[in-house]
Amino acid sequence: MSQAKVDRYKEEKKNRKKNMRREKRNHYIGCAAAILVAAGLVGWAGYSIYLRYEESRPISYTEVDMSALTDYYTNLQVD
Repeated sequence: MSQAKVDRYKEEKKNRKKNMRREKRNHYIGCAAAILVAAGLVGWAGYSIYLRYEESRPISYTEVDMSALTDYYTNLQVD
């Protein structure tokens, strides 16, 4: 081996722990980012499906007769 290769090997060996920690950290950050993106896509898809389902359902309206309350309030004000 040439002296340059020996020096490079010694330098790599000296910084091996630090480089391994950096590689592990970058790996975990990459995995976390991928999980967040996947969760966002799944959430968005689920919400879109829910909205389409709700739009396709028939809308039912309930009619309320308020005449009894109106009569009651007017009787309260008169007395």
